[in-house]
Amino acid sequence: MSESTVSGRSDSPAVALGPTALVLGVFSAMGTWVPALVLVTFPWTIITGPLAIALGAMGVHHARRGAGRLWIAIVGTALGVIGFGGITALFWSFGG
Repeated sequence: MSESTVSGRSDSPAVALGPTALVLGVFSAMGTWVPALVLVTFPWTIITGPLAIALGAMGVHHARRGAGRLWIAIVGTALGVIGFGGITALFWSFGG
C-alpha cells in the first residue's frame, strides 16, 4: 500500500462552500431582479439569499486557509447580498 490514506486540502468539505454559495447566490439574484421570475421564485429567494451569504462567508474563511477557491466564495457572497438586498428593498417598498 504505497498511497497515503490521509485526506489532502482539496478533499475537504470546505471546498464545496464556495460553489454552493455561488449557485444559491445566482438563484437568489436571478429570482429577485428578473421580473418574470419574482412571483415564481419568491419563497425560495428569501431562503437562498441568506444561505448564500452564510455559506459564502464560511467559504471565504476556509479559502484563506487554503481549502477552496476564494473568488468563487466572494462572488457567491456578493450575489447573495444582491438577492437578499433586493428582497429586503421589495418588503420595505410595501411598508412592511
